[in-house]
Amino acid sequence: MNPPKIVVIMPAYNASRTLEQTFRDIPRDSVDECLVVDDFSADSTVEVARKLGLRVFLHSENQGYGGNQKTCYVEALKTGADIIVMLHPDYQYDPKKIPELVAPIREGRADIVLGSRMAYAVAGGMPFYKRIANRFLTWCENKIFGLKLSEYHTGFRAFRRSILETTPFLLNSNDFIFDQEIIAQAVWFGARIEEISVPHRYFAEASTINLARSIRYGLGVLGLLVSFVLNRKGLRSSRMFRPLHHAYAEVPPHPPEAV
Repeated sequence: MNPPKIVVIMPAYNASRTLEQTFRDIPRDSVDECLVVDDFSADSTVEVARKLGLRVFLHSENQGYGGNQKTCYVEALKTGADIIVMLHPDYQYDPKKIPELVAPIREGRADIVLGSRMAYAVAGGMPFYKRIANRFLTWCENKIFGLKLSEYHTGFRAFRRSILETTPFLLNSNDFIFDQEIIAQAVWFGARIEEISVPHRYFAEASTINLARSIRYGLGVLGLLVSFVLNRKGLRSSRMFRPLHHAYAEVPPHPPEAV
């Protein structure tokens, strides 16, 4: 039996200062291919990615964080990937943890694995208000989803191919709430979710959102949970909770240019 094909996707936006360092730390013997989707960056992200020999997809206009991920997953599935690893190219997460992240999927124990930062939240420099908000939202999600995870809000995660094939993620938001919508869909469709602890770094070049957007994101998560409950009780029927045979076959509204 052939080993699973593992593809790393990096949704990039103004990541020129950290992309190379992130890529250099990816264990070469654990990954088959790396893809970068550039969301109309204003810096030299594309040039850096080309210099590294990475396969790059360009958005002709900014699609947002969720829109970037949609392209990432579509293009990764097209390569025939069996396991897709989403890694932020801002060097906040430790790429050396990829083998540990994908192990539960390779061993048949999980369909999604999240890289939780919470064991290292203080040491990694996560701002106090973010730690409090993260723990509160995670507590709410655990209550609704019936899980016992330590974090849902990580940018380091791995997916089994079949989950992305049958989850209508292209219907999700193009904003940051996409991360939680795809998890809510996975729970809805019965995916097995595990987590590992991963070191992380907060520093000037690491991507983060300001307080105003954090508040909007938090309210969006709570709204998503209300929608999830209403759908579960049969009081609402949202398209995002209807499985598709091949979700990625739907064409994104702005197909990227491969370079």
